[in-house]
Amino acid sequence: MTFEKTAQKSVNTIRMLAADMIQKANSGHPGLPLGAAPMAYVLWKNHLRVAPNDACWINRDRFVLSAGHGSALLYAMLFLSGFRGLTLEDLKNFRQLGSKTPGHPEFGMTPGVDATTGPLGQGIANAVGMAIAEKMLSARFGKIIDHFTYVLAGDGCLMEGISSEAASIAGHLKLGKLIVLYDSNDVSLDGPTNITFTEDIQKRFESYGFHVQTVQNGDTDLDAIDKALTNAKNETGKPSLIIVKTTIGYGSPNKAGKSSSHGSPLGADEIYQIKQAFGMDPDKTFAVDGDVLEDFAKSMNRNIRLARKWKKEFGEILANDSGKAELFKELFEQGSKDLDEKIVAILPKFTNEKKIATRTANGEIVSKLASVFPWIIGGDADLSCSTKTAIKGKEWISADDFSGSNIHFGVREHAMGAVINGICYHGGFRPFSSTFFSFVDYMRPPIRLAALAGLDPVFIFTHDSLAVGEDGPTHQPVEQLASLRCIPRLNVMRPADANETAEAWHYILSHKDQPTVLVLTRQDLPVIDRTKYESAEGVLRGGYAILKNDKPDILLIATGSEVHLALEAAKLLISEGKNVQVVNIVSREIFEKQPKAYRKSVIPPAVKRRVVIEAASSFGWEKYSGISGKIISADDFGTSAPGETVLQKYGFTVENIVKTAKAMK
Repeated sequence: MTFEKTAQKSVNTIRMLAADMIQKANSGHPGLPLGAAPMAYVLWKNHLRVAPNDACWINRDRFVLSAGHGSALLYAMLFLSGFRGLTLEDLKNFRQLGSKTPGHPEFGMTPGVDATTGPLGQGIANAVGMAIAEKMLSARFGKIIDHFTYVLAGDGCLMEGISSEAASIAGHLKLGKLIVLYDSNDVSLDGPTNITFTEDIQKRFESYGFHVQTVQNGDTDLDAIDKALTNAKNETGKPSLIIVKTTIGYGSPNKAGKSSSHGSPLGADEIYQIKQAFGMDPDKTFAVDGDVLEDFAKSMNRNIRLARKWKKEFGEILANDSGKAELFKELFEQGSKDLDEKIVAILPKFTNEKKIATRTANGEIVSKLASVFPWIIGGDADLSCSTKTAIKGKEWISADDFSGSNIHFGVREHAMGAVINGICYHGGFRPFSSTFFSFVDYMRPPIRLAALAGLDPVFIFTHDSLAVGEDGPTHQPVEQLASLRCIPRLNVMRPADANETAEAWHYILSHKDQPTVLVLTRQDLPVIDRTKYESAEGVLRGGYAILKNDKPDILLIATGSEVHLALEAAKLLISEGKNVQVVNIVSREIFEKQPKAYRKSVIPPAVKRRVVIEAASSFGWEKYSGISGKIISADDFGTSAPGETVLQKYGFTVENIVKTAKAMK
C-alpha cells in the first residue's frame, strides 16, 4: 500500500509526543517510542480494528505492549486515535500522581489499554491467553467472533524465559491470529544485546511453529511493515513473529543506537535538534497538527463503522438463535441476580462418613460448577491426574478443536499464570490453573499482576504442606503461604475440609475483580461433623469460631489441615475443664474485611492464651497470636519421610497442641 503524504508526519508526531511526555516528566523510556513509532503507526493505520468510542467492543483486535516501558508510545497512539477519556492534558501529566498515563500501562486506568504490562515477557504470554480466548469463543459462536491479537515486544521480552514457554504453547495450538511485532534494535539497558543475547531468533521461533518474517528497515520503510502484517494475517495456520529491525532512539543526533536513549529523558537540547531534523517546530511541545489528527481519524472512523456493522450482525444472530443468545449472556455477565442461588444449589455436600483430600473434593466441585456455568474453564501444568482439576464431561482444547473447557499447559507454570490472566483480560471466561503449591514461586509474577490489574483468575495449588512427605523439602511448601499473603488485593484461601472447599468456591464465584489462590491438601482429611461444629458457611467471612465458647480462656487458631488437629486438642482440653474456642482462619484477607465487632467475637482481645497452628512459616501470625501466645509452625525446610512422620517431627500433633496450650500462663 502507498501511504499518504501525511504518514511520515504522523510517525514523527508520535515520536515527539512520546519524547515530550518523557521530557516533561523527567522520567521514562524514549528509545523504544522513537524506534517503534513506524510499526505502531502502520498497525493502527491499516490493520488494528479498535473503536475509540467503544474501547470494550468485544470483537475488537487486542493490542498488548509487552515492552511496557515504552508506554509513552501507546498513550500517543491512543490520544491520536481519539480514545474517549484521554486528553492532551493527560499526556502532559505522564507519570504524575493520579494521571491516566502511568509509567507502565495499567489495565482499567487508561481507555484502550488491554493489559497491565511492564515486567518483560508477561505481555507475550497474556496475548497468548487472549488468542486462546478468541479461538474458544469462535468455536462457540462461529466466524462472527473473528479478531487478531497483536503484541509489540522488545529484546528483553524475548530474553525472558516466559516468552519461550508462551511461544511454545502458541505454536503447539497453532494460534494463527496471534501476531508478535518484535522491535529488534539490538540494544538493552546495559549496552548492545550481543553481550548476552546472540541466538538466532528466526530459527528459535520457527522451531516453535511460528511463521517468521523480517523487516530490515523498520525506521522508515512503512510499506515493508505493512506487507509483513498483511502476510501474517493471511498465515492463519501459525502464529506470526515479525522481526522489525529498528534504531533505538531514532533521530536523536547523539543518542540514537545507544543504550543512553533507553531509560532516561533525552534532554531539551537533544529534542530540539530532533524536531529540527524532522521538519517540526522545535519551540513547540506536544504539537499535533490537524492533518495528523485527520490521518488517524480516517482509520478510526472506518473502525467505528466496522464495530457498528458487527454489532448489528451479531445482534441478528443472537435474535435468531436463543441458545447462542443465552450462552453469550452467561459468558459475558458471568452470573445474574440468581447467581448465589445457582451456586448453592449445585455445590456438592460432603458427609463425614469417610476422609477426603481437599484436592479431590475440589475436583468434584469444579466439575459440578462447570456443568452449570460455561464460563468456568481451566487447566494444569501437566498435573491434572494429581491436582484432580480436569473438568469431567468437558473436552480438552487442541489446535483443531477449541470447543472444550480443559487446557493442557504442559510444564510451563510461569506462562500458565500469565496465559490465564490473558484469558481474563479478553473476557468471556473465568479461568483457573493448577499445580503443586511448592511451584507457586514460578508463578508469582502473574499472580502479582492479576492482583494489581483487578483480574479474577483462580490459582489452584495442591500438595500444600509438609504432609507431602517422601518427596522431601523441594516439594514441601514452607514459606509460600506467607509470601502470598503479603501481596495486596490477593485472596488466599486454605479450607479445612471438603465442605469448606465448596464454600470457598461459593465465595470465589460471588466475588469478581480479585484473584484467588486456593490452597489444598494432598492427604485425606476428616470431613468435619457440622452437627457438632459451626457451619462451613463461616468460610464466607474468612474466619470464624468453628467451636464456640461464651467465655474462652484459650484460643486455638488454625487453618487448613491443622483445623481438625485443633478440634481434637480442644476436646482433650475441655475434658480437663478448660474453656476453649477454636478459630478457623480460612482467609486472612476476607476476615480482615469483616466488621471489627465480628472479628473481636472470633478472636476476643481479652484472651491472651492463644496457640496458632499452621504447617508453614510463622511469619505474619504474630498479629493473631499476640505477645504472649505461641505459634506451632514450620520455620525450616521439611524433610523426606512419610507425611505423618514429618508432621510429628515438627510438632503438628494433638498432643503437642495440648501441651503448648497448657504450658501458657
